[in-house]
Amino acid sequence: MIFRRIHLAGFLFIACIFKGYSQEIVTGLIINPEINKKYEQKASTKSLNPPDTLDLPFFEDFTDEGPWPQETRWTDNDVFVNNTFCLNPVSQGVATFDALNNMGLLYEEAETYQFEADRLTSVPLNMELDPAENIYLSFFYQPQGTGDPPEIKDSLVLQFYSVTGDIWKSVWKAEGTVVHNFKPVIIKIEDPDYLKKGFRFRFINYASLSSTLSDPAMAGNADQWNIDYIYLDRNRDPADTIAEDVTFTSPIRSVLNTYESMPWNQFRQIFLSEMGSSVKINYRNNDKVIRNVTRSFIITDIYEDADVHSFSAGATNIDPGEWISYDANLIYTFNSSFTDSALFRIRSILTTDEFDRKINDTIDYYQVFSNYFSYDDGSAESGYGINGQGASNAMAATRFRTFLKDTLRAVFIAFNDSYESSNRRYFDLAVWNDNNGIPGDLLLEQEEMVDPGESINGFIRYDLNDPLPVEGYFHVGWVQRTETFLNASLDMNTPHHGKRHYYINGSWQESEVSGSLMIRPVTGEKTAVSGIDIITRDQAKILHIWPNPASLILNIEIRESEYKPGDCTLDIFDSSGRLIISREYTETIDVSALQPGIYFIKARSGSSDLGYNRFIKY
Repeated sequence: MIFRRIHLAGFLFIACIFKGYSQEIVTGLIINPEINKKYEQKASTKSLNPPDTLDLPFFEDFTDEGPWPQETRWTDNDVFVNNTFCLNPVSQGVATFDALNNMGLLYEEAETYQFEADRLTSVPLNMELDPAENIYLSFFYQPQGTGDPPEIKDSLVLQFYSVTGDIWKSVWKAEGTVVHNFKPVIIKIEDPDYLKKGFRFRFINYASLSSTLSDPAMAGNADQWNIDYIYLDRNRDPADTIAEDVTFTSPIRSVLNTYESMPWNQFRQIFLSEMGSSVKINYRNNDKVIRNVTRSFIITDIYEDADVHSFSAGATNIDPGEWISYDANLIYTFNSSFTDSALFRIRSILTTDEFDRKINDTIDYYQVFSNYFSYDDGSAESGYGINGQGASNAMAATRFRTFLKDTLRAVFIAFNDSYESSNRRYFDLAVWNDNNGIPGDLLLEQEEMVDPGESINGFIRYDLNDPLPVEGYFHVGWVQRTETFLNASLDMNTPHHGKRHYYINGSWQESEVSGSLMIRPVTGEKTAVSGIDIITRDQAKILHIWPNPASLILNIEIRESEYKPGDCTLDIFDSSGRLIISREYTETIDVSALQPGIYFIKARSGSSDLGYNRFIKY
């Protein structure tokens, strides 16, 4: 694999895998769709007013839901709070510094020379302390993660604010390099200039994007750094680099044997073979002593708003600093009274000592059963495409399998936005049968256009002009019309296990790029626009919605006895379990911009859930 950087008014990093003149190319993203969508929604929500100063201790492990840091602890929102751009974090959730701003867009000032990109600035802190109290600030950092390695001239800098001098001073710096495990840093604070009320600290990353390419569709993000476990307190020592904490370190994945998500009717047909036998969890003892941990699990049917299965995986001791990857035996099969879709939350809980921080001891995964197949987790870390001489008529395909006779009606593809919409190009959507694991005969080919501006959460729905019967293995992808780059979204956290191939210079070859292309074939009956009885909830439930299905406006009613005015939030999730709308409770919501499909809506008051429902958008 060859790594190189490019400059193109927007610039970026790419990784090229050469096959003659042809290339499989992985790029950074020019837009982070998760941040960009939530930025648009943020204008309709209240902002918290942080206190004038916070008392110590100050602790942050970025476990709270992102994509921005919490306003009670931070004064800016440039960094991306996530759990997908990091490798082997010491705790679930990190802050990622990159070349994208707080709207998820490439910084306008991005250039070949070093420029200041993201900031992460603490709220003012009460540091009126005696230097003898041994005040230390510690944190963990990692360059690159699953993204782009910062070059040596790039850097991550820590600065302290001098209240008396009204000036920021640099106290630590890391130069760009390739990925390594998270490293601890601990800094003693004893300068009287800092030991005052109103002290602040901040991290800044400096990026520089360089080299030249002929195709602006490959421009994108670069220079990632990850930070975790920021801890500032007194009565510490130089060896006290980490909080005494047992924590989850990475997300739960699908418990299905093949897919992250699949059609509900397909699963019901073959649940005996597709249902996994375990839930994999990853956690770590960040303490200096042996800790005892009890692992428990709860599976909730979201549509029914009921816990349907719970079990304990027992208690165990975990050594200091030990990472645990554990497969908890699962004796359960998803079941629901609904026939068209289902949604289950798998919650894992670590029960630890009373003094342990609890915020990172619970982790959720939403197992989605809708009308599509998916290998990806809905989060893109990079872009993928085929480029260069000989790439005209190149093809890319991912293999899927139906377990009963079905009808392919549409395909979702997530294409990344590109510099000046340069990848708004025509291509042919294609479906092949299977030939011993690689694409065989072409079953369908229809002309389409890459148009990320029309997408919802990155996905564009391409309806087939003529629905196609499918059974067993089939392959879905595209045929290029030119040698230029299409830039499809690539999920770097789910391996393709030999299911992805590309065609160039007369033959199909297995992709050498890790990760899953964000392609989702849609099967089943045509989405209904009637038959409300099959999807409405019991009228005794708290959250009522109508009309259902909805096209433009969704009406909402919640019993007044269930919430306090001004203290109720509505969250709408797509069928992959991703939050796409979050706003204060109102009696109507405009859903006209949503893609046709199945969604669920949750009402909550603070951290307490009030009720769930679901609806079809047509």
